[in-house]
Amino acid sequence: MILDSNSKKPNIEYPCDWHYKVIGTDAAEIIKAIELAAAGMDYKISSSNVSSKGNYFSINLKVFVTSEVIRDIIFAKLKDNEFVKLVL
Repeated sequence: MILDSNSKKPNIEYPCDWHYKVIGTDAAEIIKAIELAAAGMDYKISSSNVSSKGNYFSINLKVFVTSEVIRDIIFAKLKDNEFVKLVL
């Protein structure tokens, strides 16, 4: 990712690995949502954190994306899942 001095939007060179942190209320359902969003793509899932009361789980997703459109589609699919509360 390269920041353009004339723009606030970074210039991302595709294809590249993209990282998401997916936070939600049910770890198994988050994993299902990730598997659906990244189906057919090269990706890795790793656990990240559990809230102190155990109500929220965060899972890291690293996926190889070929374009901004694909990156945005994955983000939208994750965000629209009922068990996902936040996608970073």
